[in-house]
This record gives sequence, structure tokens and C-alpha cells, in this order.
Amino acid sequence: MTTVATDTGVGPLLRGWREQRRLSQLALALLADSSARHISFIETGRARPSEEMVLRLAEHLEVPVRERNALLLAAGYAPKYTESTLDDPQLETLRAGIEQLLRGYDPALVVDGSYTVVAANEGIGVLLSGVAEHLLTPPLNAMRITLHPEGLAPRIRNLREWRGHLLAQMERQIALSRSPSLRTLYEEVAAYPLPEGAQDPEDREDPEPYPYFALPLRIEHDGRVLSFVSSISTFNTPTDVTVAELAIETLLPADPATVDYLRSLTG
Repeated sequence: MTTVATDTGVGPLLRGWREQRRLSQLALALLADSSARHISFIETGRARPSEEMVLRLAEHLEVPVRERNALLLAAGYAPKYTESTLDDPQLETLRAGIEQLLRGYDPALVVDGSYTVVAANEGIGVLLSGVAEHLLTPPLNAMRITLHPEGLAPRIRNLREWRGHLLAQMERQIALSRSPSLRTLYEEVAAYPLPEGAQDPEDREDPEPYPYFALPLRIEHDGRVLSFVSSISTFNTPTDVTVAELAIETLLPADPATVDYLRSLTG
């Protein structure tokens, strides 16, 4: 649901976003083709911004689509952005496009803004073998599955590095969206204990290190170690809250051995 606007109005909300983005009133005014005086009046409640001004400021402050609706409500305007369900008929074309992407590359999955898995293909299912049943009971959460001691964590060879990458990613999203539910998830998964045997990078013995071009996910599977790099795609200029929060993640093979193994699965 969209954040409920408080009785303080839109001014303090805009000021909070501006301060979080570390912009002065003058800097924001220049971006929005306004004046520092007018921005000050809006933030203190002495002036009511037009609907167009609210949306313009939100754009330059990189406010997430969900929270733009909250700003509009606080300013006394109707929400502009819809929030559809994924099975909504108007998203049929989008669903077809996502399904085509999932058929075109394996393994891949789609998550929402809270890392709930909304779609995945067969390759992801193969990697999930051995994960505890309670983690695979819908709704599946990608972060819980990856970092839980009964999930993928014991099989991830570079767990400390990969865990650090995922937690930093969540921290950036929390700073951008200020989502309480995402903060709760972060606190949960950050508190998971590391499985026994999780090593620091300098403690691992890798007799033939491969020259990776990005931090890989190195995971044990079927008696071998597979290496993947993650690529995440989102939708540009979304006008729907649900679509704005979707992310398509593909796991690209990071070394020749992983390429060969994936080819063997597809024949």
C-alpha cells in the first residue's frame, strides 16, 4: 500500500527527501526551474505546490513511484500512479514479455520490491535443490532463501563476500525507498548466523583462481562449483507501482566450466 500521508502536509515530506538526497533548497530550485524562496515556502507550508510542481520535485528528488502517490495525497491531490496486481488484465502484455525473457535465459527470476519471488524458471529450481522446505513455501523470498543457514548459504563458497554484497544492495534500496518492510527484512537476514565453515576470502584455498570480471556467486551444486555474475533489469519510466518495483535477475555464467555445465543441462 502507498505510504499514508501525515497531517503535517507535503512540505516536511519534501524536505525529508531533499535532505536525504543532500540537496540545498537552491540546488533543488535550479533543477526544478523554481526559486529557493518558493521551495522554502513549500517546505514550511506557506505555499501549496501545484500537482505539476509536486511531481516535478519528486522526479528531481528520485522519489520512488509508490512514495510519489504519498506526496500527492499529502498535498491534497489524487494519486497519479496505479498499483495493479500482476494478474491484472492490463498487465497481460507485460506478463507475456517477462515469460519470454525467462524462456530466453536460464537461470533467471523476477522479484518485487520486498524480494518476494513472483516468477522463476527451471534453472533457479535446479539451484534450489536441498533448500529447507519451509523456505520454499510461498511466498518465497529471495533474500531469505539465499542467506538463511538452511537455504543456499552453506553451499555458497564465497558467502561472506556475497552476503556483504546483498546487504549493501538492500541498504541502498532502503535509503532510496525508506520502506519499513524492507528494513524489517534487512534486519532479519543480517542477523542470520553464518554457517560453520564460512571463510574470509583470504582464508580460502583456490589453487586455480579464475580472473572474474565481477564479483561472482560461487555455489556448490551436484559435486561441482558453479560461478555466476548477477545482472538485474528494471523497467524505465514506470507509471504503475507494481511494475516500478519489479526486478528481473539473470545469473550469467562467469567461467567456462559453468558454461559447459549449463549447456549439458539443455543438451
